[in-house]
Parts: sequence; structure tokens; C-alpha cells
Amino acid sequence: MKPTIICLTPVRNEAWILDRFLKAASLWADYIIIADQMSTDGSREIAKKYPKVILIDNSLEAFNEPERQKLLIKEARKINGQKLLITLDADEIFTPNVIDSEEWKQVLTAAPGTIFKFQWANILPDFNTYWQSDFFPWGYMDDGFEHNQNEKIHTSRIPIPHGVKSIEIKTIKVMHFQYSNWERMQSKHRWYECYERITFPEKRPINIFRMYHHMYALPKEKIEVLPTKWIADYLKLKIDVHNNNISTLYWWDEKVMDYFDQYGIEYFKKLSIWDVNWMKIAQKWRRANNEYYDPRTFADKCIQLFLKISQKYQNYYIVRKLEKVSEKYFSY
Repeated sequence: MKPTIICLTPVRNEAWILDRFLKAASLWADYIIIADQMSTDGSREIAKKYPKVILIDNSLEAFNEPERQKLLIKEARKINGQKLLITLDADEIFTPNVIDSEEWKQVLTAAPGTIFKFQWANILPDFNTYWQSDFFPWGYMDDGFEHNQNEKIHTSRIPIPHGVKSIEIKTIKVMHFQYSNWERMQSKHRWYECYERITFPEKRPINIFRMYHHMYALPKEKIEVLPTKWIADYLKLKIDVHNNNISTLYWWDEKVMDYFDQYGIEYFKKLSIWDVNWMKIAQKWRRANNEYYDPRTFADKCIQLFLKISQKYQNYYIVRKLEKVSEKYFSY
């Protein structure tokens, strides 16, 4: 029997893209479970418009990926029968061939416990080019195994039983729109850096920089032309994937300023988050405290400039040697 297909999606202030995501996911999912983490931008109201959506509350104030995923999986398991769990974020949609792909038919007939791995097709701001990622485990033919991943950030979205069979899905890609809105992506990554600093204080600032600046070092050979069929087929279905609802207020900026108030700006001076004027951002958010000056020393700025210039060459021997030297002056 065909399994019930359930899409599991966490949401926090995703109104900019949520309509597109829900239209696309409704093409193949029987249910779409949205775990909303206190959105204030109308995301909840958008989700309620779609008949396949089951809207639940993620009342956790803190960011915690494992608990969030457990919440989604627990809700999915309230639905009777065999279930295929697909875990997509709101800025991700399958390529339109998912509707009639032979590979998708194989997914639907896989044994319980099977994991399905997909690749991101990271869409760039020109909407004409993209780059592909490695394969990530985002699908699971549910067999009741508990989610056992504990990393608070960048953890697996699904349970990973030991020795389980996994299948790489090669013809269906996950169109990832995070990088199509570059300014929004930069805001998110600045928050990521601060979160890493707070949650993992032992992490070297150079490592944090390298992790969240990978998109500035893409080799030319990795950039591919976006297949026009992906766009055209969605347009036939009346889904315009070009339409980004651009905003200039990003909730991550407000959260970073909360961190400044809690920990002090000096705590974050080794991070590469000072490419924006935080005093002006504070004014936009009408915050009483807007004394968020750039705390970096001249040496800090020079080292971050070196990291930026060398991002493409970070694996070169000379760059790694210079990093070792820099650590003497660029550590907490």
C-alpha cells in the first residue's frame, strides 16, 4: 500500500517564502506539519490557508534542532498507517519532476527504516545559476525508531538507526532558496556565528568564520546553469519560484542585538558580524540601546580581511600556517 506522505517543516518568520513552499509541497504531500516557533510576520496565518497543513506550536524560546525535530516526528506518528517522512525547511522545495519521477515511485515502495538522501540545488540571486551540495538524509520510511541526534545545530533532521539502508536520490533535487536572497542569508549567518560563540565557546573564531563564509569561495566549476525546465514546470502549475517577498527587517538581527545586551559586544568582536552598522539596525528596530559600536581592534580587522581573501585557498599549506600564527592574536 502507498504510504502516507508527511512533510515536516519548522517555521519561524518565513512569510517571505511560505506560500511558495506550501503550494509546492501540497503537490506531493498528504500532510504538511508546520511547527511554528512564535512567528510574528504572518507565517501562521499563511499556513492556516492550506488544507493539508497541521499547524502545531514550538514553544521553545531557544534554538534547539533535535527537540524541534522530535516535536515534528511525534506529531507525524499520531497519523495511522505506514508513513514516509520528508523533512524540508520553508526555503526548500523539490524540483517539479518529483510528481512523476521513477525514482520517487521507488521511494514510495521502500522498506520501513530506509533513509533517503537528497542534494541541495542552491539557487543564486541571479536565478540563473546554482551549485549542488553533498547528499543529506532528509527522507525516512518510518519504522518508529526514535530521533537520536543530539547536536543543537546542524543536526540530522530524521532518525538515523545504526546500519540502516540509505538510498541517494539523484534525479530529484531540493531547490534551496536561502542564497537567492543574499542580504537575508547574511543576516542569518551573522546570527549563526553568534549562536556558535555562545553555545560552543571552545570553537575557534577562525573555524566559525570558515564555516559561515563557504558561499564566498565557490569554485567556478561548481556553478551550474539552472535548468529552465525547473522554473517553467512550476510556472505551469502557477507557482512562481522567482517571487521573493523581500524585507529589510530580519528577526535574526533583533536576536543578535539581544545577545549584545546579554553578553556585551566585546564577547563577539572576533566574529565576522561587523560588516553592517548595528547602530542603524538598532534604530530601524527602534531599540532604546543603540550603542552597538564596532569593538574590533585594527589587528582583528586585518586578520578577518586575511580570512576573507584566503577563503578560497583555506586548504593551502601556507594559508594554514598563517592561520596558526593568527590564532595567537585572534582567540578569545
